[in-house]
Amino acid sequence: MESNDIKASNKGLGLFEKYLTVWVILCIIAGILIGKYIPSIPETLNKFEYYNVSIPVAILIWLMIYPMMLKIDFESVVNATKKPKGLIVTCVTNWLIKPFTMYLIAAFFLKVVFNAFIAENLATEYLAGAVLLGAAPCTAMVFVWSYLTEGDAAYTLVQVAINDLIILFAFTPIVAFLLGVSDVTVPYGTLILSTILFVVIPLTAGYLTRRYVIKNKGIEYFENHFLKKFDKITMMGLLLTLIIIFSFQGEIIINNPVHILLIAVPLTIQTFLIFGIAYGWAKAWKLPHSIAAPAAMIGASNFFELAVAVAISLFGLQSGAALATIVGVLTEVPIMLTLVKIANSTRHWFK
Repeated sequence: MESNDIKASNKGLGLFEKYLTVWVILCIIAGILIGKYIPSIPETLNKFEYYNVSIPVAILIWLMIYPMMLKIDFESVVNATKKPKGLIVTCVTNWLIKPFTMYLIAAFFLKVVFNAFIAENLATEYLAGAVLLGAAPCTAMVFVWSYLTEGDAAYTLVQVAINDLIILFAFTPIVAFLLGVSDVTVPYGTLILSTILFVVIPLTAGYLTRRYVIKNKGIEYFENHFLKKFDKITMMGLLLTLIIIFSFQGEIIINNPVHILLIAVPLTIQTFLIFGIAYGWAKAWKLPHSIAAPAAMIGASNFFELAVAVAISLFGLQSGAALATIVGVLTEVPIMLTLVKIANSTRHWFK
């Protein structure tokens, strides 16, 4: 039975999906090269920015999320709130564990293990960037990871909505406490705009589209024909997003190869640790895989738009803090795809 379930989850895996990691790496390289050798492209795209949110990136993330929102039956959203265990796993892991383990792991590596390679003041800036990442759990991109692990879309939506609300009041005091900085300024415009763009708009569009199509064509047409038209849009949106993001940071990444590798070490360890804590907890509580996987993914990944925006506003575009948040973006997708594979290969652990 378990073997058949695994085979079913891999059924129809085409060339594109099978080698997704390869396409991701190629898109990252393409973005870096564009930023280095054709800087006019990111310079032009950078003009379309509002409250530190790149509108082109927002549109692509919207294209990734919209097909997933189409699949949400809103009755199941109400039902999701009646199953609190998954939400407890998400909230406790994200806000009572993740920021503090990030600080401890990053401080140990950047200030102790790598102290011979990184100047003290620069290590402090890198640590600040790591803390910003640790205090900003994922929102928008978790829909992609949930989709790839066949997660419960409605439950993922509830997790993201609650996470967004907690960020609004918990991000600033946690960062201020860990960095010992009392004048941390959070761009609330960035938070609010991101929530509207990445959750409210695609959710509303998905709901209205689903309702209209089912009303006029029926549920069978909607599920068997209409949804199939969007099969590749999510992944194409992800790849194009990577090209744009890394075209913005191409020069910085090329000029700091060694430090990027050093910063990546604690960030990578932290990601696997947080995933393991949430995923293991979900298994211990006997949650279904469709809830356990997204619950682990939302803490393992980061709200990089917020982390980068705050790092730039606090420390400057050329600061070590900004570089650390960019390394978070650089490492996140390959690591998250690895965690997706781990989650899918361990599906049989769950009922």
